[in-house]
Amino acid sequence: MTTFPLWLNLLIALLIALSGIITLVGTLGLIKLRHFYSRMHAPTLGNTLGVFCMLVACALVASFSTQKLLIYPLIITVLLVITSPVTAILLMRAAIKRELRQRIADYAPDEPGHMDMPLKSKGNPPSHT
Repeated sequence: MTTFPLWLNLLIALLIALSGIITLVGTLGLIKLRHFYSRMHAPTLGNTLGVFCMLVACALVASFSTQKLLIYPLIITVLLVITSPVTAILLMRAAIKRELRQRIADYAPDEPGHMDMPLKSKGNPPSHT
């Protein structure tokens, strides 16, 4: 069993604590923010950065334990950084398309009005009565 130096223990503890705090803030943003589009940013950023800190801590522990650089936690981090924002963008685009077809009051009655989205048709805008 290898003993970790104090500076490494402190760095790993800091990364794990930071990961928990960032993830908690992202979760609170999901709960507290009212509009769907606002809600998408907090958990996406919290998830990405929180897991990034946790995986860097895991990479440090695994690399120091085996006395060689392990890259698989960093590969997981890169894949997460790529996929999490892409998923959020796809969800937002689906919400925008839904909002173009349906009044926001029908699926989010506590939210004001419609988003100002450009209309694709050149004729009169559709009425929402």
